[in-house]
Amino acid sequence: MIDQLLEFAQNHLFLVGAFVVVLLAWLSFEARRSASGGVSCGEATGLINRDDAVVLDVREAKEFKAGHIAGAVNIPADKLDSSMNRLEKHRDKPIIVVDKMGQHSGGVVTKLHKAGFDGARRLKGGHSQWQADGLPVVTR
Repeated sequence: MIDQLLEFAQNHLFLVGAFVVVLLAWLSFEARRSASGGVSCGEATGLINRDDAVVLDVREAKEFKAGHIAGAVNIPADKLDSSMNRLEKHRDKPIIVVDKMGQHSGGVVTKLHKAGFDGARRLKGGHSQWQADGLPVVTR
């Protein structure tokens, strides 16, 4: 099996080289993206308790009702542009953006920064990480 793999690699150097370059670029991008601007669940609880941070849950209403962080404001990501006025009273507070797994909240944070919400940050790992850490959720 390994002999066949090595033979394939020798016969297709360009293809294997391209794969390695794409793989390294993707890993680098993901590492940079996960390190930039996000807060851990522990940091988020500190911001909520100490700085009165606002939790913005950008999941759909059905997912939000199934369980969410206490006090969270639910504005689905696709409705953010038309509902930005709901966040105006929180402009000077830190805003923690929560999605399902922390993968899509970066785009919402970018929109918020462009709209002047400089304290916006994403929750690393999203709502799934919050639950995995055993932190409380509200189900109503």
